Amino acid sequence: MESLRKVLVVDDEENARLALSRLLSQEGYQVGSASNGLEALACLKQDRPHLVITDINMPDMDGMEFLRELAKSFPSIQVIMITAYGGVESYLEAMNLGAYEYLNKPVRLDELKSLINKIFTLDARAKG
Repeated sequence: MESLRKVLVVDDEENARLALSRLLSQEGYQVGSASNGLEALACLKQDRPHLVITDINMPDMDGMEFLRELAKSFPSIQVIMITAYGGVESYLEAMNLGAYEYLNKPVRLDELKSLINKIFTLDARAKG
């Protein structure tokens, strides 16, 4: 049931956040959005998504700090990190903190859709 699969998009760049949210909605996902990690944590208390797609460089609480909080409080939520400033150190840190994948901007939409489908397929298999 694609429509019941929830995704939270976290990005301080409004245009990027809206574009990604729109794309995911068109793919049949229920999409929420937040402009930084603090806002995203508040969203998670209201409604728990299956997947979070988050930028790394954001004000107030960046993506890495947000990922640390997710790993502690919501370890079952899969996370895709995205960044325009990718490097080996941040890649390794994200993966060590439990990110499922790490993508550099601009994100290729076909790659992202395939990755999301893979995450939900694996999640469905894990649940039986």
